[in-house]
Formats: sequence, structure tokens, C-alpha cells
Amino acid sequence: MERISKHISYEEAIRSDTAKRLGISNEPNAKQLYRMKLVAERIFESAREYFEVPIYVSSFIRSEALNEALHGAVGSQHMRGEAIDMDCDVFGGITNKELFDYIYNELYFDQLILEDVSEDGTGGWVHCSYKKEGNRNEVLRMTKINGKSIYTNYENIS
Repeated sequence: MERISKHISYEEAIRSDTAKRLGISNEPNAKQLYRMKLVAERIFESAREYFEVPIYVSSFIRSEALNEALHGAVGSQHMRGEAIDMDCDVFGGITNKELFDYIYNELYFDQLILEDVSEDGTGGWVHCSYKKEGNRNEVLRMTKINGKSIYTNYENIS
């Protein structure tokens, strides 16, 4: 099968333990695949080449059934192939906060979320979406409070 980008295989992009366990198809259609390639080139590959370290893709495309099983946001950009979740803790080399800061300061994006990352920059993951047109440059922080995900506008304190 074809690659999504230089550093993302098709299998990596559609991988989901939940989909596999529940027997849910997570194959993108042609439009979703096109969007995934845009996200991969504009966001993932830019960061991957800048840091020169592997970056783990924890979530990319999600079928509607998979998104529902994961209790994902209604209308999640993952379902359109426009969003990627990345986790630098898996391979090391950089922190999730460093990845977030690079995207925030250097790239054009639709939505960027620092998700459940601790004060030292580790843990959690970085969610980033990109659209061919109409990117909002929205920046949020997600924190867990009593097990519930709370999203707030991100304020760059550093």
C-alpha cells in the first residue's frame, strides 16, 4: 500500500487497537486520504525534519464508527482526515511541549491542542489539524480535571 508521507506508512495512519478489537473498518476514502497527505506534509513532516527524531502517530484517520467507539468529538477532524495526534514520549528525543511550541511558532495550522501535557512537557500528546483552506490558527490546552477533559484557550506564558 502507498505511503501517506516520507515518514508515515499507510498502516501507521489507519492503525487503531480499538478498531481492530471491535472489528471496525478504519480505511479512508480518496478525499480523506488526500487530506491526510496534506496534514502529513504540512505538519508532521515539517516537525519530523526540523527535530530529526521519530515522532509517534497515536491517531490519524478515524471512521465514524471508530470515533463513536472512542467517544471522540462529534464532527472530529480526524474523521475527515484533517487531524493528527502525535506523541514524542514514545521515542524520546524531544518533549510533546517542544513539538507543540515548534508548530505554534513556525507552522500554519487549523487547530493546535496541547493535550494533557505535564509541566515538564511530557505526557499527553499534541493534536494538530490542517485544512487546504480556511485554517483558523486556533490554539487550545486540554487538561484533565476529575477525569473530564477541559479545553481552554492556550496562553503562551514562556
